[in-house]
Amino acid sequence: MGSTEPAVSAFSAPPETVTFDGLLFDMDGTIIDSTDAVVKHWTSIGKEIGVAPEVILETSHGRRSIDTLRIIAPEKATPEYVQHMESQLPKLYGADAVEIPGARSLLQDVISRSAPWTIVTSGTVPLVTGWLNVLQLPTPDHLVTAESVANGKPDPACYLLGRERLGLGGADKQVLVLEDSPAGIRAGKAAGCKVLAVVTSHTVEQVLSAGPDWVVKDLASVRLVQAGGEDGRVALEIRDALVKSA
Repeated sequence: MGSTEPAVSAFSAPPETVTFDGLLFDMDGTIIDSTDAVVKHWTSIGKEIGVAPEVILETSHGRRSIDTLRIIAPEKATPEYVQHMESQLPKLYGADAVEIPGARSLLQDVISRSAPWTIVTSGTVPLVTGWLNVLQLPTPDHLVTAESVANGKPDPACYLLGRERLGLGGADKQVLVLEDSPAGIRAGKAAGCKVLAVVTSHTVEQVLSAGPDWVVKDLASVRLVQAGGEDGRVALEIRDALVKSA
């Protein structure tokens, strides 16, 4: 039998304008890239708890730390430990994180035009606010974090809550999730959202397997065209999306 993975031709789809009622951004891998910092962080934690960092890193991306710890070190899987652990990450490794290309300009346009948006992340409040402060990126009014839900991604609870906090919980509301991890993509789809995936942390094949609606290299391919207006909706132009061959 042949491979079941989709063949990829190029990131060369023509520009497409799509309209939504609001935007839900994942954090790590979508707005910022803290991979180097996270590797150092989990290497340190792994030494502390006696688990090889490679084992941790195989499953940690896109998931809450508390969910990872429940598997590898249940005795450490407490909200208090996780919040303290994650609060140290931006402080110790702040120089190791960078913004994803296009993220800052897109967020600046979203805010300047008062488009409905928030961040929905598997990180804790100390981690997320720490990174946003270090990189001088905007903090949304309706942040959804690891503490906000009982079950993390790929469970849709976080994105359902994000919709509710923007007042967009109704089935008639069109919401776009911007994500990088398969777990997050699946969560967004299960929450009834369209999903735009960036290929920043996983392979194209891994991203496609989660079923996103669009795939781009990074947020440099996404531009805010219009926001507000009579209907209050947000129009985005998506450029150079992935084209799949049959």
